[in-house]
Amino acid sequence: MNSRIAIFLHSGDYDRVHQALAVALAGAAMGREVDLYFFWWALERLIRDELDLPGFAAARLPDSSTNDDLGAAIDERFEEGRLPTIRQMLDSLRGFERVHLFACSGSLAILGRRPNAVEGKVEALVGWSTILDRTAGVTDRFTF
Repeated sequence: MNSRIAIFLHSGDYDRVHQALAVALAGAAMGREVDLYFFWWALERLIRDELDLPGFAAARLPDSSTNDDLGAAIDERFEEGRLPTIRQMLDSLRGFERVHLFACSGSLAILGRRPNAVEGKVEALVGWSTILDRTAGVTDRFTF
């Protein structure tokens, strides 16, 4: 059995990125190898360095009149509870030898970014052939 965990981050929504990193931290703490792949809007958030402020004001509710109130309440709970930011979680993950962060080369190109935009942010810029090779046989895959 492959003990690697593969996490695919597509959405740049703060809650989804935060949840993905929580899964990665749990796996890393268990001694598992963890691969995080940043695509599209998650990659854009990483490049723009938008890692600190929760920003839940755009919560997804059918009644948009309550979105800002709920989002502000969640932001406040985050701050009062001193929950870790995305930046803090990424910093913790980088402390684990068995955690690997990758950026998708296709997503980077579609976003109109150059490879130097991810320097120092990820371990490598990879394409689908590498992603498929690294995730072959991985049963624990998560998509956010």
